[in-house]
Amino acid sequence: MTIYWLYIAACLIAAIAVLKATPLVKATALKLKKLDTPCERKMHQQPMVRLGGIAIFGATVFSLSCIGLLAYLTGTFNYFTQETISTISLLVAGGSGFFIIGLADDLFDLSAFNRLWMQGAIASILWGLGLQINTLTIPGLAEPVLLGWLSLPITVFWIAGVVNAINWIDGLDGLATGVSSIAVATLVTLGIVMSQPVLALMGSALLGSLLGFLVYNYSPATIFMGDGGSYFIGFILASLCMVGPQHLNSPFATLLPLIILAIPLGDMTYVICSRLYRRQSPFCADNLHLHHRLLSREITPETTVWIVYVLTLATGSLALVIVGLAGAFTLFTGLMVLLCFLVWQLSIAASLFHESHQLSKQSEQKIADIGVRKELWYSKNL
Repeated sequence: MTIYWLYIAACLIAAIAVLKATPLVKATALKLKKLDTPCERKMHQQPMVRLGGIAIFGATVFSLSCIGLLAYLTGTFNYFTQETISTISLLVAGGSGFFIIGLADDLFDLSAFNRLWMQGAIASILWGLGLQINTLTIPGLAEPVLLGWLSLPITVFWIAGVVNAINWIDGLDGLATGVSSIAVATLVTLGIVMSQPVLALMGSALLGSLLGFLVYNYSPATIFMGDGGSYFIGFILASLCMVGPQHLNSPFATLLPLIILAIPLGDMTYVICSRLYRRQSPFCADNLHLHHRLLSREITPETTVWIVYVLTLATGSLALVIVGLAGAFTLFTGLMVLLCFLVWQLSIAASLFHESHQLSKQSEQKIADIGVRKELWYSKNL
């Protein structure tokens, strides 16, 4: 007897739960006046509720609880080992911790430093409880590389990195929700094929929550997920990559999570490097994100969202090709999409650099002209 129906049920229960819960969350937030106000960096023109993460988190946990009860009542609970149950419980506990950090930021506007050290603290505790990256599988090496004491910092860095990558890409209606849905769907596919119930079940519940929430979050959005939602989603994505693809018997096991999450991770890396190059704090607010750069080329917000969707789908397809779940045509299509986008982005970067260089030269010339005028004034009046 298979347990695939449990994965479908987890997805459907979560979707229905979030569809029912989101209007209640929105109404409560409106009464409490917990709103996200517009500013020059944000696309919305009126105050919006940003506590949708409560519905996503609640629906996911509710779905997993219902599946546990269904499995018990139908006699399929024995298909899950004690290790599977313990791992799912650990991920729910960790996700709860990250959700609370994000929710606190939504309500009280925490500083970047406070958010970061709390993320590191929870990730360290989870590492001590067994959620660890202990090896790296590198193509070309016969054996995986044992990390030893490096396991702790790499684990913390990975979890915090993915959490903040999902949070940072949440800049347009439906963007983070859709990108996360595609990444989770890829991981669920891998989990089913690799017979990893943690990956398949946890991913299915989260996927249902995301798809249900997308009904309210897609343009024009009526509610945002907020930091509570993005932190929870980011943690679950990071954790599923650790307990899933990392255990695949493949030389590309370590690269798979990086490929699946290439778009949000690549966007975060670009933004941080750009800020450091400009001698700014990595946490300062600006308009350097991928969606900002696309919008600057006079692309509509809806088209921008779909461009990022396609790119995420392309990287997810490449991951499926690597594990043999897709053929050469998928590989070729995915590579061509990514190559075209890379060339396009390089041309945009070159254009922006040229414009910045020209503005810098103009500023220098203006300063020089001012200096000359000052010298002439002094020579005439002194």
